[in-house]
Amino acid sequence: MRTVAIIVAGGSGTRFGAEVPKQFLELGGRPILMRTIEAFGENRDSSFDVIVTLPLGQMALWQQLCREYGFEVPHRVVAGGETRWHSVKNALDSIGDMSDVDVIAVHDGVRPLAGPDLIDRVLEAARRDGAAIPVVMLNDSVRQVDGNASHALDRSTLRAVQTPQAFDARLLVDAYSLPFETTFTDDASVVERYGHAVTLVEGDPKNLKITRPMDLALAKYLLNPDA
Repeated sequence: MRTVAIIVAGGSGTRFGAEVPKQFLELGGRPILMRTIEAFGENRDSSFDVIVTLPLGQMALWQQLCREYGFEVPHRVVAGGETRWHSVKNALDSIGDMSDVDVIAVHDGVRPLAGPDLIDRVLEAARRDGAAIPVVMLNDSVRQVDGNASHALDRSTLRAVQTPQAFDARLLVDAYSLPFETTFTDDASVVERYGHAVTLVEGDPKNLKITRPMDLALAKYLLNPDA
Protein backbone atom coordinates (compact mmCIF):
# COMPACT_ATOMS: atom_id res chain seq x y z
CA MET A 1 0.00 0.00 0.00
CA ARG A 2 1.06 3.57 -0.68
CA THR A 3 0.95 6.51 1.70
CA VAL A 4 0.53 9.90 0.06
CA ALA A 5 1.84 13.15 1.56
CA ILE A 6 0.30 16.35 0.23
CA ILE A 7 2.46 19.36 1.07
CA VAL A 8 0.58 22.62 0.70
CA ALA A 9 2.90 25.48 -0.23
CA GLY A 10 0.87 28.35 -1.55
CA GLY A 11 2.06 31.21 0.64
CA SER A 12 2.83 34.60 -0.84
CA GLY A 13 5.15 35.83 1.92
CA THR A 14 2.96 38.87 2.65
CA ARG A 15 2.93 38.49 6.43
CA PHE A 16 6.60 37.53 6.46
CA GLY A 17 7.54 40.68 4.54
CA ALA A 18 10.02 38.88 2.27
CA GLU A 19 10.63 39.52 -1.42
CA VAL A 20 10.05 35.85 -2.21
CA PRO A 21 7.43 33.48 -0.75
CA LYS A 22 8.59 32.26 2.66
CA GLN A 23 8.66 28.60 1.60
CA PHE A 24 11.62 29.50 -0.65
CA LEU A 25 13.67 31.26 2.02
CA GLU A 26 16.80 29.44 3.18
CA LEU A 27 16.89 27.40 6.37
CA GLY A 28 20.18 25.73 7.12
CA GLY A 29 21.48 26.17 3.59
CA ARG A 30 18.37 24.99 1.70
CA PRO A 31 14.93 26.45 0.99
CA ILE A 32 12.36 25.74 3.69
CA LEU A 33 10.17 23.76 1.29
CA MET A 34 13.02 21.37 0.50
CA ARG A 35 13.49 20.60 4.18
CA THR A 36 9.75 20.02 4.51
CA ILE A 37 9.75 17.55 1.62
CA GLU A 38 12.80 15.81 3.09
CA ALA A 39 10.89 15.17 6.32
CA PHE A 40 8.65 12.82 4.31
CA GLY A 41 11.12 11.66 1.68
CA GLU A 42 13.45 10.45 4.43
CA ASN A 43 10.75 9.17 6.79
CA ARG A 44 10.84 5.59 8.01
CA ASP A 45 7.71 4.96 5.94
CA SER A 46 9.51 4.47 2.64
CA SER A 47 6.27 4.22 0.62
CA PHE A 48 5.48 7.95 0.75
CA ASP A 49 4.40 9.55 -2.52
CA VAL A 50 4.94 13.30 -2.12
CA ILE A 51 2.71 15.81 -3.90
CA VAL A 52 3.49 19.52 -3.56
CA THR A 53 0.91 22.18 -4.37
CA LEU A 54 2.26 25.49 -5.64
CA PRO A 55 0.67 28.50 -7.35
CA LEU A 56 1.24 28.45 -11.10
CA GLY A 57 3.33 31.60 -10.81
CA GLN A 58 5.82 29.91 -8.47
CA MET A 59 6.44 26.70 -10.41
CA ALA A 60 9.24 28.04 -12.60
CA LEU A 61 11.05 29.43 -9.55
CA TRP A 62 10.73 26.08 -7.78
CA GLN A 63 12.17 24.23 -10.77
CA GLN A 64 15.06 26.70 -10.85
CA LEU A 65 15.73 26.21 -7.12
CA CYS A 66 15.69 22.43 -7.49
CA ARG A 67 18.38 22.72 -10.18
CA GLU A 68 20.47 25.20 -8.18
CA TYR A 69 20.43 23.10 -5.00
CA GLY A 70 20.62 19.73 -6.72
CA PHE A 71 17.38 18.72 -5.01
CA GLU A 72 16.44 15.18 -6.04
CA VAL A 73 13.99 13.95 -3.39
CA PRO A 74 11.17 12.41 -5.47
CA HIS A 75 8.01 14.52 -5.58
CA ARG A 76 5.60 15.94 -8.10
CA VAL A 77 4.03 19.37 -8.27
CA VAL A 78 0.41 20.27 -8.95
CA ALA A 79 -1.21 23.66 -9.23
CA GLY A 80 -2.70 25.07 -6.08
CA GLY A 81 -6.01 26.87 -5.86
CA GLU A 82 -7.70 29.93 -4.46
CA THR A 83 -7.65 28.59 -0.89
CA ARG A 84 -5.94 25.81 1.01
CA TRP A 85 -9.07 23.68 0.50
CA HIS A 86 -8.88 24.12 -3.26
CA SER A 87 -5.17 23.27 -3.28
CA VAL A 88 -5.73 20.02 -1.37
CA LYS A 89 -8.68 19.18 -3.63
CA ASN A 90 -6.46 19.63 -6.70
CA ALA A 91 -3.84 17.35 -5.18
CA LEU A 92 -6.42 14.69 -4.34
CA ASP A 93 -7.84 14.83 -7.86
CA SER A 94 -4.32 14.31 -9.25
CA ILE A 95 -3.76 11.00 -7.44
CA GLY A 96 -5.84 8.98 -9.88
CA ASP A 97 -6.03 5.30 -8.96
CA MET A 98 -6.64 5.11 -5.20
CA SER A 99 -6.84 1.33 -4.94
CA ASP A 100 -3.40 0.96 -3.34
CA VAL A 101 -3.43 4.16 -1.20
CA ASP A 102 -4.17 3.56 2.47
CA VAL A 103 -3.50 6.91 4.19
CA ILE A 104 -3.14 10.49 3.00
CA ALA A 105 -1.25 13.02 5.12
CA VAL A 106 -1.57 16.76 4.53
CA HIS A 107 1.21 19.04 5.75
CA ASP A 108 2.05 22.75 5.69
CA GLY A 109 4.93 23.57 3.37
CA VAL A 110 6.41 25.89 5.98
CA ARG A 111 6.60 23.31 8.80
CA PRO A 112 10.07 21.95 7.99
CA LEU A 113 10.86 20.46 11.42
CA ALA A 114 8.28 17.67 11.59
CA GLY A 115 10.26 14.71 12.92
CA PRO A 116 9.78 11.03 12.07
CA ASP A 117 8.33 10.18 15.49
CA LEU A 118 5.61 12.81 15.09
CA ILE A 119 4.79 11.67 11.57
CA ASP A 120 4.65 8.04 12.66
CA ARG A 121 2.32 8.86 15.59
CA VAL A 122 -0.14 10.61 13.31
CA LEU A 123 -0.03 7.88 10.66
CA GLU A 124 -0.55 5.13 13.22
CA ALA A 125 -3.59 6.88 14.69
CA ALA A 126 -5.04 7.55 11.24
CA ARG A 127 -4.70 3.89 10.27
CA ARG A 128 -6.43 2.90 13.51
CA ASP A 129 -9.16 5.55 13.73
CA GLY A 130 -9.47 7.00 10.22
CA ALA A 131 -8.51 10.58 11.07
CA ALA A 132 -5.77 12.03 13.28
CA ILE A 133 -4.19 15.42 13.93
CA PRO A 134 -1.28 16.51 16.16
CA VAL A 135 -2.00 19.10 18.85
CA VAL A 136 -0.03 20.90 21.55
CA MET A 137 -0.97 22.64 24.80
CA LEU A 138 -1.25 26.42 24.87
CA ASN A 139 1.27 28.37 26.94
CA ASP A 140 -0.46 31.75 26.96
CA SER A 141 -3.75 32.75 28.47
CA VAL A 142 -6.40 33.24 25.79
CA ARG A 143 -9.46 35.44 25.46
CA GLN A 144 -12.42 35.33 23.10
CA VAL A 145 -13.22 38.69 21.53
CA ASP A 146 -16.77 39.75 20.68
CA GLY A 147 -16.85 43.30 19.35
CA ASN A 148 -15.52 45.59 22.07
CA ALA A 149 -15.94 42.94 24.77
CA SER A 150 -13.86 39.89 25.60
CA HIS A 151 -13.76 37.09 28.13
CA ALA A 152 -11.18 34.60 29.28
CA LEU A 153 -11.25 30.99 28.11
CA ASP A 154 -9.98 27.99 30.02
CA ARG A 155 -6.79 27.17 28.14
CA SER A 156 -6.70 23.68 29.65
CA THR A 157 -9.60 22.81 27.34
CA LEU A 158 -7.92 24.24 24.23
CA ARG A 159 -5.21 22.91 21.94
CA ALA A 160 -3.17 24.37 19.10
CA VAL A 161 -3.43 22.27 15.95
CA GLN A 162 -0.43 21.30 13.84
CA THR A 163 0.19 19.28 10.71
CA PRO A 164 0.65 16.69 9.29
CA GLN A 165 -2.99 15.72 9.54
CA ALA A 166 -3.58 12.17 8.32
CA PHE A 167 -6.68 10.34 7.15
CA ASP A 168 -7.92 7.13 5.66
CA ALA A 169 -7.52 7.81 1.94
CA ARG A 170 -11.10 7.06 0.89
CA LEU A 171 -12.49 9.05 3.83
CA LEU A 172 -10.51 12.16 2.89
CA VAL A 173 -11.46 11.94 -0.79
CA ASP A 174 -15.14 11.49 0.09
CA ALA A 175 -15.01 14.39 2.57
CA TYR A 176 -13.57 16.65 -0.12
CA SER A 177 -16.61 15.91 -2.28
CA LEU A 178 -18.47 18.36 -0.02
CA PRO A 179 -18.89 21.86 -1.45
CA PHE A 180 -16.42 24.42 -0.17
CA GLU A 181 -17.26 26.32 3.02
CA THR A 182 -15.34 29.23 4.52
CA THR A 183 -15.27 27.34 7.83
CA PHE A 184 -12.91 24.75 6.29
CA THR A 185 -9.72 26.04 7.91
CA ASP A 186 -7.89 22.72 7.71
CA ASP A 187 -8.47 19.13 6.61
CA ALA A 188 -9.79 18.04 9.99
CA SER A 189 -12.61 20.58 9.72
CA VAL A 190 -13.59 19.10 6.34
CA VAL A 191 -13.61 15.55 7.67
CA GLU A 192 -15.60 16.59 10.75
CA ARG A 193 -18.15 18.35 8.53
CA TYR A 194 -18.45 15.08 6.62
CA GLY A 195 -19.37 13.40 9.90
CA HIS A 196 -16.22 11.58 11.01
CA ALA A 197 -14.58 12.18 14.38
CA VAL A 198 -10.93 13.24 14.55
CA THR A 199 -8.41 11.69 16.96
CA LEU A 200 -5.97 14.03 18.71
CA VAL A 201 -2.37 12.86 19.10
CA GLU A 202 0.59 14.46 20.84
CA GLY A 203 2.21 17.11 18.68
CA ASP A 204 5.68 18.62 18.95
CA PRO A 205 6.42 22.21 20.03
CA LYS A 206 9.42 22.19 17.67
CA ASN A 207 7.09 21.57 14.72
CA LEU A 208 6.55 25.29 14.27
CA LYS A 209 4.93 26.97 11.30
CA ILE A 210 7.21 29.61 9.82
CA THR A 211 5.01 32.64 9.39
CA ARG A 212 7.10 35.58 10.58
CA PRO A 213 10.84 36.39 10.75
CA MET A 214 11.08 35.37 14.42
CA ASP A 215 9.76 31.90 13.46
CA LEU A 216 12.58 31.49 10.96
CA ALA A 217 15.14 32.60 13.55
CA LEU A 218 13.79 30.03 16.02
CA ALA A 219 13.78 27.30 13.37
CA LYS A 220 17.44 28.05 12.60
CA TYR A 221 18.28 27.68 16.28
CA LEU A 222 16.30 24.43 16.64
CA LEU A 223 18.01 23.04 13.56
CA ASN A 224 21.48 23.91 14.79
CA PRO A 225 21.53 25.16 18.41
CA ASP A 226 25.35 25.23 18.51
CA ALA A 227 25.72 27.57 15.53
